[in-house]
Amino acid sequence: MMVRSRQPTFLELFTPKLVTTLQGHYRLSDFRADAVAGLTVAIVALPLSMAIAIASGVTPDRGLYAAIVGGFIVSALGGSRFQIGGPAGAFIVLVAATVEHHGVEGLILATLLSGLILLAIGLLRLGTFIKYIPYPVTIGFTAGIAVIIFVSQIKELLGLTLAGKEPGQLVPKLQALVEAVPTANWAAVLTAVIAIGLIVSVRRYRPHWPAFLIAVGLASGLAWAANLPVETIGSRFGGIPRALPAPYLPALSLEKLAAVLPAALSFALLGGIESLLSAVVADSMSGRRHRSNCELVAQGAANVASALFGGLCVTGTIARTATNVRSGARSPVAGMLHALFLLLFMLVAAPLASFIPLAALAAVLAVVAWNMAEKHEFGTLIRASRGDAVVVLATFLLVVFRDLTEGILVGFGLGTLLFLHRMAQAVDVERPQPMIEEDRPDTAAVGLDASGPCSTASDPDVVVCRISGAFFFGAAAAVGAALDRIGEHPRAYIIDFSGVPFLDSTAAATIEGFARKARRQGATVYIAGAQPTVRRALLTHGVKPPGVRFRSSVASALTAAER
Repeated sequence: MMVRSRQPTFLELFTPKLVTTLQGHYRLSDFRADAVAGLTVAIVALPLSMAIAIASGVTPDRGLYAAIVGGFIVSALGGSRFQIGGPAGAFIVLVAATVEHHGVEGLILATLLSGLILLAIGLLRLGTFIKYIPYPVTIGFTAGIAVIIFVSQIKELLGLTLAGKEPGQLVPKLQALVEAVPTANWAAVLTAVIAIGLIVSVRRYRPHWPAFLIAVGLASGLAWAANLPVETIGSRFGGIPRALPAPYLPALSLEKLAAVLPAALSFALLGGIESLLSAVVADSMSGRRHRSNCELVAQGAANVASALFGGLCVTGTIARTATNVRSGARSPVAGMLHALFLLLFMLVAAPLASFIPLAALAAVLAVVAWNMAEKHEFGTLIRASRGDAVVVLATFLLVVFRDLTEGILVGFGLGTLLFLHRMAQAVDVERPQPMIEEDRPDTAAVGLDASGPCSTASDPDVVVCRISGAFFFGAAAAVGAALDRIGEHPRAYIIDFSGVPFLDSTAAATIEGFARKARRQGATVYIAGAQPTVRRALLTHGVKPPGVRFRSSVASALTAAER
């Protein structure tokens, strides 16, 4: 007897992990572990949040607002114990394009809309479908984003002075950077090289130390002590505020909503993918299990709140989440404390941020881009198969030279076609093995017929065929052609469905058409061994008695046919 698993209730699906964790045995020792993990993650997130904001074309404080407000809500309401929310490098390209076309107010509105979209996706329980994004698409757009991020930091790494505004597209941007090479600032180059060298060295010899903060801190100290002529946060932005701003709603109008809707959809799509990937990484590291739709609801609420405080879009961040797990976090309290520590840093150390060289922050993002490029996985997919290579290269090239959303959609479409092609190839009309007398009492043995894909029983007027694999529209034509190649005109066909786990309407129509043709020839069609779901689908599409008869096995169908 098959036992059906109980479906979880709405409350079980959307209860935050914070609630279920604190309802357990949460002790003082757990809080201490969470505090240490939260402080560690905050030290990593501090320079990274400002660097991502600057690279996105906005002031550094907006990255901190997103990390503080959005990060707190992601941990408080999310479906993962260890997820850390905040601004992510993957959004740099989208955010920069949105700011360029719609301004900062348009960015805030798009972030607010993306939060509402994510809330709807989560509450409608559509988060499960995000996992169907093919792996080559994920690797392709991640590698493409890494290339764009690195190229966008060349200006700050070399301290270049461009003749005009930096172009958004890759090829014009590279041309402008090459033309500006004579304006390179040796002090900025030196600062960037020192920062990258420190990050690499610390990660190699002291992997548990905060490499980003150490590199940015020492590079800032060197630039200040030596009075290096480099551009800093203070010289370009005038520093960062020492408190959160009051929440406010951006200006709303139908025209503005329609204009930023494509950007909001892109934010929601990328944010959903990135956050669930991050939650899966946390699960694999910790042995826990997250709630996908609850996590998307939290991401939506976090983006709405971040927008109200003027912050960037928020998502789950893989590097910071992994740092949280490795630092010994026990619960979502660690992520909430990480946000509070960031707020404390901003309140206390805001004046010091004015001395941070932009070249040092560019060095941080250059290392981030190098790490997120997934070089080994990219090479493996190129070598794995021609289909995977086409998907990953198409996604990568479209992201780099065209548009991130276009790259994801085209890559997903190609990946889906590749999957359907492979599934169609896996469906076959086979020659069943001969049955011996002991297998079927009172019936003769089945012999093989070399002229086609099916076999004949001891009675030459009975033909047996076996279909195996998921029988869907991609395979329907091949199966129909195989059945049509049967040269004989017997009085009975037996089609063994025991190897078919799934059947769609196109496949059912193929069988119905074959049965109708057999009926005109005076033959009966037996369907043997069909699973209940497959049988129900066939009956729904008109494959039913008297034209077609169902039997539990090939043996019982042979007995009925020979009678």
